Amino acid sequence: MYFKTFGQMKKQLGQLDKWFDALVAHGQAKSFDPNVLVGFRLAPDQFPFARQVQLTCDTAKLAAARLTGKEAPVQADTEQTIDELRARVKSVVAWLDTLAEKDFDGAATRSITQPRWEGKTMTGADYFVEHALPNFFFHLAHVYAILRHNGVTIGKRDYLGKLTQTLPG
Repeated sequence: MYFKTFGQMKKQLGQLDKWFDALVAHGQAKSFDPNVLVGFRLAPDQFPFARQVQLTCDTAKLAAARLTGKEAPVQADTEQTIDELRARVKSVVAWLDTLAEKDFDGAATRSITQPRWEGKTMTGADYFVEHALPNFFFHLAHVYAILRHNGVTIGKRDYLGKLTQTLPG
């Protein structure tokens, strides 16, 4: 289950990378520098676009690291351009590509904690379902919403990506 779900996270990160293409094309069509959106946010008390991208990436890599016991790459959170954010997304996908299904053996019963939890723990299964997945999609949806709010032409199919479908029979 975990390996397949991280495959979906990689797919969604790939979709995010395509949204960057749409943003750049939108900037060219409207004659503005697409990098201005890096600091945009949906509401004054929410993180800006760049931080939403960083957190989407961090949630995927840190969840995988916590569930597998492997070290995730450290990233400095200094991205200030679309190209830098794109590189971050690609680096996280590349790191997730190094994981194998067997790396997730025992993930459900692994004890997970974070410094901000002040000593509290969760099982890997609970952490994944209650924290990692919702957090990943929360930040991904904010990236999407900031782009849509600013006129970038992306839709539901751009969010979902290619589906695994077969013809009947």
